[in-house]
Amino acid sequence: MVAGHVELALFEQTFVNPNGLHRPFPDRVADAAEKTGGSVLFDVRVDGDVEVQRMAAIGYGATGTAIIVMQKSGELRCASVNGDTRFLVEELTAWYASPLHEQARVDYHGTAIILLAKLRSAGHFARSSRPPFG
Repeated sequence: MVAGHVELALFEQTFVNPNGLHRPFPDRVADAAEKTGGSVLFDVRVDGDVEVQRMAAIGYGATGTAIIVMQKSGELRCASVNGDTRFLVEELTAWYASPLHEQARVDYHGTAIILLAKLRSAGHFARSSRPPFG
């Protein structure tokens, strides 16, 4: 139910938008993590995907991990991660935590694309999978 809590925090953000403008993706993810007692594990661009432009993870220790994607339309979607994708989340988390000069040397794009593909094959992030929290 980790993703459910994150979805509620993202949904709440749609009501606190006085001008109809959304805050930047990293700010929205950090806000959702803070409100749900998690921590941001990574936030990366997903270059080359037809639908998704950004992906982030919020970790909750032993409880699990939620993945948030921002579609090119600006809509946000969320899913819980299972054990099959844990090593990919760990790899992206390690890249995100590394110093900037190492981030510049190491390419994370392949890992992000593989993670997104595994999540889709598990039934997450299909075009009509969930209502958006844009």
